Amino acid sequence: MKKNVGTIDRGIRIVVGLALIAAYFLNSGGTYSWLYLLGIVPLVTGLIGSCPPYALLGINTCKTK
Repeated sequence: MKKNVGTIDRGIRIVVGLALIAAYFLNSGGTYSWLYLLGIVPLVTGLIGSCPPYALLGINTCKTK
């Protein structure tokens, strides 16, 4: 996959993903607490640097070389 997620975008995705996963473990008894596990998506896309919806829409936040 081609990298299409820039540095700032990656950092935000990783922080948001980790925060959502941490919220799941801190509030695991809630009714909809499983929704916090959706934090895996921004975490993974931030770590690999590629976002499939960005590719479909032609968005690229990486700086060109």
